[in-house]
Amino acid sequence: MTSDAMTRAGIQRQIKLPNSEAVKIAVRSIKIRFWRSLITTAGIVLAIAFLTYVMVSGAIQTFVIPEDAIEPVGLTAQQQATRIWLIAISLLVCVVGISNAMLMSVTERYREIGTMKCLGALDWFVVKLFLIEAAFQGLIGSAVGALTGFIAAILVGLTAHGLLLFPSMPWGRAFSHVLIALVVGCLLAVVGAVYPARRAGKMPPADAMRTEI
Repeated sequence: MTSDAMTRAGIQRQIKLPNSEAVKIAVRSIKIRFWRSLITTAGIVLAIAFLTYVMVSGAIQTFVIPEDAIEPVGLTAQQQATRIWLIAISLLVCVVGISNAMLMSVTERYREIGTMKCLGALDWFVVKLFLIEAAFQGLIGSAVGALTGFIAAILVGLTAHGLLLFPSMPWGRAFSHVLIALVVGCLLAVVGAVYPARRAGKMPPADAMRTEI
């Protein structure tokens, strides 16, 4: 048998685990590292809650007409620029926090990663584990954060406009902002986990097995 044929045979013998197994492993990892996952998720909750609050409260301020106003009150250019800047900073901090937490998770799981790769797990399977884990945290954190930010914006709107808020409230626009925040949170979690996941996937099995944590 030629070397090329042996190489192809070796590739065919590599383990290809289904996506359902990857999901089970990712969920089990979150349960094992529950408190660290909770801290990471809390960072996502805060960032998405702030994003949702700013967008929904902006919609309220723009479209809800006060009793003593003739036309809707809009945001000034300076106010819009300030809000965009604050949102960008909060989301950036969120991504950095996710990346840092996932890098620590990779460091703690050197032996686990090495064992899976020695048993035949492909690089992409290892990468997929970390991306799924981050996606779960992003989905949960974004859902809680979007709901929290929406409720906070409604309460502040009630304080400022009273019961006038409900008939004048642009509900469709507000719910679209909530959906946007939910999607943004999930994407941020996955983007923040890309580098740690790639680092885990490219880790040589022998080096991982020799690492002392």
